[in-house]
Amino acid sequence: MMRRPLALLLSLTLAFPVNAYDLPDLGDVAASELSPATERRIGEQIISQIRWRDAAYLDDPEIEDYINRIGHKLAAVSSNPGLDFDFFVVNDPTLNAFALPGGFIGVHTGLLLAAQTESEFASVLGHEIAHVTQRHIAQIVGKQSQSAMLMLASLLVAVLAARSNSDVSQAAIAAGQAGAIQSQLGYTRAFEREADRAGLETLENAGFDVRGMPGFFERLQRATRMYENNAPAYLRTHPLTTERIADMENRAASMRYRQVVDSPDFGYARAKLRANAGQPADAVKDMENQVAQAPGDAAAGYGLARALFRAGRLDEAAKRLDAVRAKTPPSPWLVTLEAEIRLARKDGAGAIRTLEGAVRDFPSNRSLVYSLADARILGGQPGAAVEGVRRTLDNRQGDSRLWALLSRGYAALGKRTAQHRAQAEVYLLRGSLPAAIEQLEIARKAGDGDFYELSAVDARLRELKQRLLDERKDREG
Repeated sequence: MMRRPLALLLSLTLAFPVNAYDLPDLGDVAASELSPATERRIGEQIISQIRWRDAAYLDDPEIEDYINRIGHKLAAVSSNPGLDFDFFVVNDPTLNAFALPGGFIGVHTGLLLAAQTESEFASVLGHEIAHVTQRHIAQIVGKQSQSAMLMLASLLVAVLAARSNSDVSQAAIAAGQAGAIQSQLGYTRAFEREADRAGLETLENAGFDVRGMPGFFERLQRATRMYENNAPAYLRTHPLTTERIADMENRAASMRYRQVVDSPDFGYARAKLRANAGQPADAVKDMENQVAQAPGDAAAGYGLARALFRAGRLDEAAKRLDAVRAKTPPSPWLVTLEAEIRLARKDGAGAIRTLEGAVRDFPSNRSLVYSLADARILGGQPGAAVEGVRRTLDNRQGDSRLWALLSRGYAALGKRTAQHRAQAEVYLLRGSLPAAIEQLEIARKAGDGDFYELSAVDARLRELKQRLLDERKDREG
């Protein structure tokens, strides 16, 4: 649904400070469209800036895992199930979602909170997935000449630099430049209708209620009329028409009726966002109102327990959580909160036991693995943390959270060579090659590594230095 993908990208990245060397290497742009490899490379560079340099990125493994479960469920039954997708969350109350080149899809927390059903939320993800699978971004961007692409890249740097500069006039100039090229980057109505149709089919194939799509979009359109020029962000960048909504409704009516119950995770994710928003005291009042409106709702009870925990009212939080757990099936959301409460009460051993049992019960849940490693480090068992993380890393070498936990575990053990060696991988995955090299240099001089470990550090250091040299040659060439 990205009507103006690169113009939107420019507006989205206003808060992401980058330097010129962080620009994606655009490579050879095909005459008709970007190649999938180039598109993915551009997306990886952009998402690196979002994840590691912008405070609005929501670094919450539980929420991100939930978004990815829904997103990958949809992508698996899309028109191109072989594409790689990566879903992430932006902590922003506005109603918005966006697709970046290469299958990276961002969701504002406000959009998840605005959806009244899981099918409504999934419908937006399905539409964004459709723009990627139909290669709409690649087709539009690829039609620009190489010089135009370089101009856009340079403009991106100018906009970002202006954002970080206190000189308002510079920011205004950059914003004006961005606006001047918007008309060249618009999606066609045909692309929007195609994404509507493909998204609706994906929604049906994934087992969601197809009525969620026209229902949610129609509600957003009513919000536009209500607020006139202050429409939801999603509609300012993804304009709707009455004809499009009517087409969605007609297509949904012709599909098989399916009543779909929201997953418990949908409620828990929304409750956690509400409990973590605003001031702690206000969050407690908000969640108390939610419980009063739905006394038997497990998600509301969980949200109140989390809000109480955040406000430092540990005994009340534990009591509320126990009441929820007594009446609802086991869930990783509840276990994680119990462990957090135990850690806050200095009961590290209890937190570890709780999480170890949960990892056995929910072996595919990533956030539990992170929580267990963190609890082991804080609870005085860094050796067990290191051992567990290393086992998991065997299959997830690209997981920067695991590398960061490994570095913390080694630091707690006093193993400085291993600590900085692991930290180098964190920086590498964050897109900072010079910082990764610096960490390996520190690891070499730490003085506590054995022959085999130092040999591995030297080999990795030579590899990264050569990579940095090659990148510099590419830029200069």
